[in-house]
Amino acid sequence: MDAGGVADALLSGACVLFTLGMFSTGLSDLRHMRMTRRVDNVQFLPFLTTDVNNLSWLSYGTLKGDGTLIVVNAVGAVLQTLYISVYLHYCPRKHAVLLQTAALLGVLLLGFGYFWLLVPNTEARLQQLGLFCSVFTISMYLSPLADLAKVIQTKSTQRLSFSLTIATLLTSASWTLYGFRLRDPYIMVRSTGKG
Repeated sequence: MDAGGVADALLSGACVLFTLGMFSTGLSDLRHMRMTRRVDNVQFLPFLTTDVNNLSWLSYGTLKGDGTLIVVNAVGAVLQTLYISVYLHYCPRKHAVLLQTAALLGVLLLGFGYFWLLVPNTEARLQQLGLFCSVFTISMYLSPLADLAKVIQTKSTQRLSFSLTIATLLTSASWTLYGFRLRDPYIMVRSTGKG
């Protein structure tokens, strides 16, 4: 294997390792829900939006034939679906959670229908799907900026998870380099969020 191939393999491995590490930070929420049999202080929407994000990027990775995107997002989708299932099991207000889930899954299905049925040109589909995934990822990760504003306002980092912050930094850096290496602007943008 040449030097470029080794660099690509190492970069791909870093993306997989760091992203799966970041996804696994949800295991503490999972453990909390199972131990307390409650969903107190666990937010549902991040699980749901990350799952939709993973499924979208999985579709992009499949269309592009990128094994790194496929592996990361397939595992991420399975983990997020597990988190959602456990949340639903312990959630006392299932109706609201199921309604949010149905709404986002409906949007996801409409998107897939559009991309796979109405955009026959593979290259155009790849470009439009990449743009959709990038915009969704950016919009999904704007909400944590509110937490950052609270940190600055209160001068307390109590609201921040140190392990998640480090995992996000490493994940973002690896995906930025991976996207740069592939000359794929959508993957570079993907680095702004988990998945």
